[in-house]
Amino acid sequence: MYRSHVLVCGGTGCTSNHSGELIEALEKNIKEKGLEEEIKVVKTGCFGLCALGPIMIVYPEGCFYSEVNVDDIPEIVEEHLLKGRIVKRLLYKETVEAENVKPLSETNFYKKQHRVALRNCGVIDPENIEEYIAYDGYAALAKALTEMTPEDVIKTVIDSGLRGRGGGGFPTGRKWSFTAANKADQKYVVCNADEGDPGAFMDRSVLEGDPHCIVEAMTICGYATGATEGYVYVRAEYPIAVQRLQKAIDDARAYGLLGKNIFGSGFDFDLFIRLGAGAFVCGEETALMTSIEGNRGEPRPRPPYPAVKGLFGKPTTENNVETFANIPQIILHGAEFFNTMGTETSKGTKVFALGGKINNTGLVEVPMGTTLREIVEDIGGGIPNGKKFKAAQSGGPSGGCLPASLLDIEIDYDNLVARGAMMGSGGLIVMDEDDCMVDIAKFFLKFTVDESCGKCTPCRVGTRRLLEILEKITSGNGTMEDLDRMEYLCKYIKENSLCGLGQTAPNPVLSTYQFFKDEYIAHVVDKKCPAGACKDLVNFEIIPDLCKGCTKCARNCPVGAIEGSVKQVHTIDTAKCIKCGACIDNCPFKAIIKK
Repeated sequence: MYRSHVLVCGGTGCTSNHSGELIEALEKNIKEKGLEEEIKVVKTGCFGLCALGPIMIVYPEGCFYSEVNVDDIPEIVEEHLLKGRIVKRLLYKETVEAENVKPLSETNFYKKQHRVALRNCGVIDPENIEEYIAYDGYAALAKALTEMTPEDVIKTVIDSGLRGRGGGGFPTGRKWSFTAANKADQKYVVCNADEGDPGAFMDRSVLEGDPHCIVEAMTICGYATGATEGYVYVRAEYPIAVQRLQKAIDDARAYGLLGKNIFGSGFDFDLFIRLGAGAFVCGEETALMTSIEGNRGEPRPRPPYPAVKGLFGKPTTENNVETFANIPQIILHGAEFFNTMGTETSKGTKVFALGGKINNTGLVEVPMGTTLREIVEDIGGGIPNGKKFKAAQSGGPSGGCLPASLLDIEIDYDNLVARGAMMGSGGLIVMDEDDCMVDIAKFFLKFTVDESCGKCTPCRVGTRRLLEILEKITSGNGTMEDLDRMEYLCKYIKENSLCGLGQTAPNPVLSTYQFFKDEYIAHVVDKKCPAGACKDLVNFEIIPDLCKGCTKCARNCPVGAIEGSVKQVHTIDTAKCIKCGACIDNCPFKAIIKK
């Protein structure tokens, strides 16, 4: 029995910040102090507050140490673990309360969250099946196989109100029922872990922090739909997730939780991993299945839908990681556990990856119906450097921008769609007053153009033409006719593209044009970028009254575009200036402005 547990984040974010080295240093120092029988070091999944990594929590005190480096380890071991004196300088500042340590659950970042999909992330060792079992792991599978019929399982999922967390929001139980209703000699379950949205890392964190819940959920789905084989399609850029998921599958087989006659029920089910090469279009379910089959990832016309003719031409159920992550809790605790959270049409919780211009970047899980303001200002900690909130991009390249006027919108599927956005998989990119919304639309559209599989003309050619219009506008050569043509193209692409990639590609353009039309007009009519972000429409100027002639701007200009002697007013040669902003960043007197 250990008197203390030290939990260290082993997710991708903290691993890239050398949390693995922290664990090595901890184990070494603990051994040197003779504490290896008293202190246990546990590598966990993501805690959520990625902005503060590497993260370490010491229990039973619940001390949340943030931004820890290897040099801090001897002090933590000597003072805290050996002598019982908390190292306050390393604590997350919001947890320091006079002489006490404030529980994480009471901090602004955590107190409005409700973790269902992320319940075990940052809590258990994801590579230890026994820790998962100790937290009710596989109890839902046992209940389903020994106490429920397949019809009971599907009814429970339907009654829970769970909708697909991959973007479209289709009712999960109904999708399962369609596959179950089709008779076939072979059926499949597929988990979409491709997650290609820029700034999205929800599914990765679940796979890294709680891989067994996906194994358990897919097995439950197989039982409910009559499938005996499943595939997890995960991008090869997620090596930690792939390694932990493979270990979870291997351990589940070794424990008899995958394979033949699971729990003596007569039900057989096995799982396999297939790696994706990073094609965004393979997030679309039919393209994903085509890729698993060994072919180029291109979407298929629907109907027939996968429930009738899916993977290898057999009935198939496909859900994404977050959708599956909710299933064990729904089966174990009942439909009411889930459907009492959220809104009338959007039940349960939603995981968001908070990124962009926000203080608390990271992973959050909140009940559906939580307002955008609560997510940005309370949980996210607001905008850095006192800047004003301008917009939030929800749903990645397939979504739309929500302006400051919609900060009090309740986040759910229908509310977002009604405002020209969408839930998507859960990426939430926050923008401030320095972001140009035309440039943002161009950024997301460029991503879509690069990721189009090229199978259908509206997407392959239409998005390219749309991008050309945006490039023309941001370079100062746009016309009012271009704006009309842009709107027409958006609508044509949405209505005529083969799959969801093309059908949603114009969303960032349409939503920014709807809420920030004045910015588009300023680019076209005034030939100015109000945010100062489009380089072709911006010039840098030194204000004579503020310039002290310190030469710092000239010394840091990479192209020698700034001239002036010591203690003399400097000038910028606009012909040479590449508008990199180095002069503004280095001027101590705020004497340089964009015009």
